[in-house]
Amino acid sequence: MKRETRDERRETGPAAIDASALSLSSSVSPRFKALPPLSLYIHIPWCARKCPYCDFNSHEARAPAPEAHYVAALIADLEQALPGIWGRRVHSVFFGGGTPSLFAAGSIDAVLAAVRARVPLGADAEITLEANPGTVEADKFRDFAAAGINRLSLGIQSFRPGHLRSLGRIHDDREARQAIEIAQRYFDNLNLDLMYGLPGQSLEEAVSDIETALASGVPHLSCYHLTIEPNTRFHRFPPPLPDDDATAAMQDAIEARLSAAGYDHYEVSAYARRGAEPAASHPPPTFVEGDRRCRHNLNYWSFGDYLGIGAGAHGKISFPDRIVRQARVKHPERYLEAAGRGAAVQEEHEVAAHAVGFEFMMNALRLHHGFPARWFEERTGLPLATVRRPLGEAERRGLIERDHERIAPTALGRRFLNDLLQLFLADAPAPQPARRAEGAST
Repeated sequence: MKRETRDERRETGPAAIDASALSLSSSVSPRFKALPPLSLYIHIPWCARKCPYCDFNSHEARAPAPEAHYVAALIADLEQALPGIWGRRVHSVFFGGGTPSLFAAGSIDAVLAAVRARVPLGADAEITLEANPGTVEADKFRDFAAAGINRLSLGIQSFRPGHLRSLGRIHDDREARQAIEIAQRYFDNLNLDLMYGLPGQSLEEAVSDIETALASGVPHLSCYHLTIEPNTRFHRFPPPLPDDDATAAMQDAIEARLSAAGYDHYEVSAYARRGAEPAASHPPPTFVEGDRRCRHNLNYWSFGDYLGIGAGAHGKISFPDRIVRQARVKHPERYLEAAGRGAAVQEEHEVAAHAVGFEFMMNALRLHHGFPARWFEERTGLPLATVRRPLGEAERRGLIERDHERIAPTALGRRFLNDLLQLFLADAPAPQPARRAEGAST
């Protein structure tokens, strides 16, 4: 079996396809009784410096970004998308990038005002903005909060100066700590992104980063294994990285330390401070007071719908009889022009019925506590019987456990997630990278 690398941002399917993979039924098409929850992703593509490991749609800002023009394009993009989501409530909003905190708070405020004027935004909607510690200003964070941002995600990555330099980050360890301190003045819902498996990193150094994060008292941590992606500087000039055994030890140590500190490992890379009640008792979109799991990302992982606007943004929208994926024009300059003439969507296709089961499982099996069995039909529009054979095989191999109410990966299934997903692949085409969760680009 191949050990899962556990990088929530990159997983697009098994690394190898077994020709004996079990077939999924393709004799039925989706039929929804009610549409899944809807989120909104807003992509801001500029960053202060392109990191050598980053393969997101981010572009180094060598001149001031055209904020006003881009805000107008986002609003036009949203308006063009309204017929496909008309009347549907938006449960969460996520500003990703790039580095959204490069934009002025007034620009973020203008976008959110346009969203509120055009779609029913839930009164308790989670609204996240990604920020780079190197772009932190106290007044700016205060103004982001005043604009309606109620969750901040800081791209810390490490607290060690040498590792930050090797990752090409524009901040140092002092700025990282200062950014957390400033953010906590205005946001009680705060995430820190950290990475492990860094060039030259030891087990002790990886755990030290976790200890520093815990000392800050933040309620949510996202811990990613550094992976070398095509079309990055690290791919062209690979740095010396810890071997698989070393990174596996880091992963195990991080999981153990965070569990001991009272954090629920609720998704492959995500940890939230435990509330009074177990997170598994309240699957999304149901949340209780003090639940700091990321609602937006949970909607991705539970195969909810999401409209993506902005350069290169992807989306998944369900209709009563089909599921549609979209991709916006990728390059910022071309996106600005396309959105202005009502043509921001570059690609659109209906998800084939035989691929839907695999796509659901690729997301939902990332959840540590699993998912209610009823979700499959609610989120895919297909009966659970369409994946009966691979579910049975996964249970036989000890990769999942299930009853009439819940399906969950076992410890073995979580460790070898690729092997588990392979059972559901069959002849389904590998899905496009249709969204991004908070990650290590900021």
